[in-house]
Amino acid sequence: MRISGSGSQVVRDEFSVMTEKIDFVGAEVLELGCGGAARAEQIAKQTEVASIIAAEIDLVAHRKNLEKSIEKVEFASFGAQAIPLQDESVDIVIMLKSLHHVPQPLMSQSLQEIHRILRVGGVAYLSEPVFQGALNEVIRLFHDEESVRKFAFDAIAESIELGLFHLTEEYFFLSPVRMLSFDQFREAIMDATYQDHEADEDLVSEVRARFESYRSEDRETPFYFETPNRVDLLKKL
Repeated sequence: MRISGSGSQVVRDEFSVMTEKIDFVGAEVLELGCGGAARAEQIAKQTEVASIIAAEIDLVAHRKNLEKSIEKVEFASFGAQAIPLQDESVDIVIMLKSLHHVPQPLMSQSLQEIHRILRVGGVAYLSEPVFQGALNEVIRLFHDEESVRKFAFDAIAESIELGLFHLTEEYFFLSPVRMLSFDQFREAIMDATYQDHEADEDLVSEVRARFESYRSEDRETPFYFETPNRVDLLKKL
């Protein structure tokens, strides 16, 4: 199974891709690794979904989510490797840039859990970042994810080979990322609660220099990146 796409790729927002590839009408949805629940909220408010369980294992992010009240959204804290839901109880499972964060020994188990809780005919939408692009060149200075991202793609391929899922589509697109400053980048990515690196001043300076090298003349959006993504749309037969 390919890790990167070939040819030109279109720049799209993830939500537009999801709503094109998935029928949310009347669906019961589980999002694993929901982060700040921005996508769960978007789905709840802009589609005819029945309900969403937005699960986040990071307790800092989960506590912040519990302070929100979003119609149709229920917040929970658990990981993909142990989903406390009944067999065949949801129609759609979504993972947005989160499968590769699952510990490698538990990745195959996580896909088995997704298979277990999906109804027959249910869909898993797995969107993972491809290890390419300018922003990736900045991030890998302090958090090199090349091996874990490849492992995630291999785990998906294995789940298909084992007959857990049918690969309906493999789709590549570019996500636009706009930032105003290095401070914004550092808060959003480098110092995110899920990161486990130790950044001394020398490393911060190196990351800042590389980030600043991508500054443009655009005052409104001085830093603009297009990050490559791969979506695996899996169906439980």
